[in-house]
Amino acid sequence: MKSNACTDCPTAKVASLLSDMWTMLVVRDLIKKPMRFKELLESLGGVSSRTLTLKLKRLEEFEIITKGELRYSITASGKKLLPIISEMEKYGKKYL
Repeated sequence: MKSNACTDCPTAKVASLLSDMWTMLVVRDLIKKPMRFKELLESLGGVSSRTLTLKLKRLEEFEIITKGELRYSITASGKKLLPIISEMEKYGKKYL
């Protein structure tokens, strides 16, 4: 059976995980500091509770974030996304 180049590609896998604005912004905020659900809602301004819940669950499944007793925080593997987010921010400031 032939494998699908898109689904087997590491770049495609990361793009799929981080493919929407809310997911990227959750990672951006949690890289800065651990936050409670309500703090994330306020920080993201405009995301619904349901959407945020779904994004957090997905990031937990991929071990990008972890849910503690009171707060969500970034994991060691999640911190490795910082260069990607930083470059996106630089690009956005310069070109968009």
